Amino acid sequence: QVQLAESGGGSVQSGGSLRLSCSVSDTYGRYYMAWFRQAPGKERESVAAINRSNITRYEESVRGRFTISADNAKNMVYLEMNSLEPEDTAMYYCAARAVNILDSFPPTLSGAWYASWGPGTQVTVSS
Repeated sequence: QVQLAESGGGSVQSGGSLRLSCSVSDTYGRYYMAWFRQAPGKERESVAAINRSNITRYEESVRGRFTISADNAKNMVYLEMNSLEPEDTAMYYCAARAVNILDSFPPTLSGAWYASWGPGTQVTVSS
């Protein structure tokens, strides 16, 4: 099973930026990838997703502020987060699902679809 490891979390002030990274232990090109987050006492929510054709999808609350991207050569997925707000405070998780080589469909933001998850990285935004 693929191993995922997030990094890049930290504490920033409102309006600041962070870039999260997710390392993929297998060839990235086999997977659809996504970022999710969960704040204390709240349910997990989707953030962004990307497929092998670099088609992206975003949760409405982060659209225009967050950008998901991938570096196939490095087997890495990134989440660039700008204009951070206290409401973005959460544990951020990277998720993956292997697909067939011929599959080509838009990425989903449904957490139930993804099979592998990283341990998470904490993002804290202070006002």
